Amino acid sequence: MVRADWHTYQVLTKRSERLLQLADSLPWPPHIWMGVSVESPDYLFRIHHLVQTPAAIRFLSIEPLLAPISALPLSGIHWAIVGGESGSRARPMKLKWARDIRDQCQKARVPFFLKQLGGQRGKRGGAEAILDGRLWHQLPTTGTEAACPAGM
Repeated sequence: MVRADWHTYQVLTKRSERLLQLADSLPWPPHIWMGVSVESPDYLFRIHHLVQTPAAIRFLSIEPLLAPISALPLSGIHWAIVGGESGSRARPMKLKWARDIRDQCQKARVPFFLKQLGGQRGKRGGAEAILDGRLWHQLPTTGTEAACPAGM
């Protein structure tokens, strides 16, 4: 990954403790982004581990979103991706939960990407992932926390 700098790599883990153990011994070029999965408030500790890494872009994969997260720590985070669960046993994601995370991201100036609404009969992703009348496909542009103006 380090040598193939013409690609952008999005590395995602649930093993944030291990990430923290290895972070100082890994190279962190700007084209290797690091993220953690946060499905519910039970996993907010992963964000604390992530922000201690020197990755240029640190992102959250809040999918599948299984419960409301009313106090998402976004300091040091450059991007948040939200999505509902899909498949025959998919647990529903309430739009209110996604909306609340979007609002927190806007306040913190963190780009927000709504990947999919989820569901048992389809992912309802792409052009179907509508929240409040629009698609939310914001992307990080730099390693700064102010990558996205509020209200975008």
